[in-house]
Amino acid sequence: MPPTLASLVHHSALKLTVRAGEDRLDVPVRWAHVSELADPVPYMEGGELLLITALKLDAEDPEAMRRYVKRLVGAGVVGLGFAVGVNYEDIPAALVEAAEQEGLPLLEVPRRTPFLAISKAVSAAIAADQYRAVTAGFAAQRELTKQALTDGPEGLLAALAAQVDGWAALYDASGAVVATAPEWAGRRAARLTADVERLRDRPAPASSVVGGPGPDNSDNEDRVELHSLGTGRRPRAALAVGTAAALGTAERYAVHSAIALLTLTTERSRSLHAAEQRIGAAVLRMLLAGEPDHARAVAGDLYGGLLDAPFRLIVAESVTVSAALAAVEPAEPAQSTAKPSAAALAAATDTNGDPLGALAEVVESAAARAGEAVLVVPEGERLVVLAADGGAAVAACGEYATALEAARAGAAVRETENGELVVGLSAPVGPIATAAAYKQAEQALSVARRRGRVCVEHEQLAAGSVLPLLADDAVRAFADGLLRALHEHDATGRGDLVDSLRAWLSRHGQWDAAAADLGVHRHTLRYRMRRVEEILGRSLDDPDVRMELWLALKATSAE
Repeated sequence: MPPTLASLVHHSALKLTVRAGEDRLDVPVRWAHVSELADPVPYMEGGELLLITALKLDAEDPEAMRRYVKRLVGAGVVGLGFAVGVNYEDIPAALVEAAEQEGLPLLEVPRRTPFLAISKAVSAAIAADQYRAVTAGFAAQRELTKQALTDGPEGLLAALAAQVDGWAALYDASGAVVATAPEWAGRRAARLTADVERLRDRPAPASSVVGGPGPDNSDNEDRVELHSLGTGRRPRAALAVGTAAALGTAERYAVHSAIALLTLTTERSRSLHAAEQRIGAAVLRMLLAGEPDHARAVAGDLYGGLLDAPFRLIVAESVTVSAALAAVEPAEPAQSTAKPSAAALAAATDTNGDPLGALAEVVESAAARAGEAVLVVPEGERLVVLAADGGAAVAACGEYATALEAARAGAAVRETENGELVVGLSAPVGPIATAAAYKQAEQALSVARRRGRVCVEHEQLAAGSVLPLLADDAVRAFADGLLRALHEHDATGRGDLVDSLRAWLSRHGQWDAAAADLGVHRHTLRYRMRRVEEILGRSLDDPDVRMELWLALKATSAE
């Protein structure tokens, strides 16, 4: 505790006597300052015990003393010490009355007590308080380090909460709560997700203060400090510390120690994460090579459980905006009607120029919160994810893709070099079918890129139509070349071979039905189909020819 007026009054060597403001002696004293100026206020910072002999004051003038004391109180002076037996044998009544009116503690300093003794007593008390705070801070640091080594971040949070007499929470890079101490603080910590996300947008290290009592102290909400964690430009985690009041020196040492230890933990986790990715890449290569038994042996406890149940392969790429626009087919609407969460929307609009890294962060965070394994392997311009079917990682990937679709639909396309994410998902498979799943994911990825979609699942391909796949320059060029002779014939006005061919094929070669559709006699239609065969040099009895002609007609009609 810092020194107070009460502790100075009770100091046996100082012999101070209280003459006014007896009920306000518990106020802390930041310093003891001597000034004989008629107006010392410009040199005050607040929290001082002002020591005077009234050398330049008319201490017997009531009006002058009221103005003097009022200015001292306004400047934050916490007490006034008056030396008797120097200029005045006793404290003038005008000064005592003014101090009583303003509630300023007034201390009588006997002649045998020099001001220097009071200053030294205040200085010694402040130094002792600071020493106690530093000692307590080092003790807290040792305890936090011990808990971090034995019980991990959860133990560290519990020790920190005890040190600050409050609560503490740890957030991951996405802003989700990872751990809290005590447990009851989970709900309070969850309400700060938006504040953590705003902190994440600032370069690390960053901090902010939220909550706290209002000016009239009527609000009982706690005061919360938020601190980003990590040494990179983008924070990897965040720490929240909630207390009833501002932190003292010892508590501040404890918080700074916790930040340092958690930062070391996250950086160590980054190294471990890189090692895990190398193991994951080896496991994936073995699975793709058709060696599931070797893959299980290498995966061990890290990924072994992931291979015991059906999983999905996710293949993601980052393409430039111009390339994405060039590949878009205009008539392919998004099929998902699910409304993305606010957190997913926030992540989708803040990829920081690294859409693949943002997707990896989303699926890994979701898997960590659910306690499930996920295998994430960067492959150059691609990201490959192996995740449990029906698990949190796959669900988070789908929600993130939906959020990206919503973000793209709600804003005009920007001229930017940042990549656009494209994702393909395989059907659920087991380890022995990993190579087939990878091919499925690549096929879905190709369709997603062609259709201008963020994400396509392989199951959607079978449920959809092959016709949108015809919207390709090479297919259209083939169709134009195949039908060009028929179009040139029709342009001369000698018949409608193209429309007749379309009607005949749509009626599966039924002469009467096709002729009725065209409004001509069936013999006229038979003549036209013979002309088609003559011009193309192909027989319509060949089912492959009929198929090619029908697809060519569909491709050209889509233009």
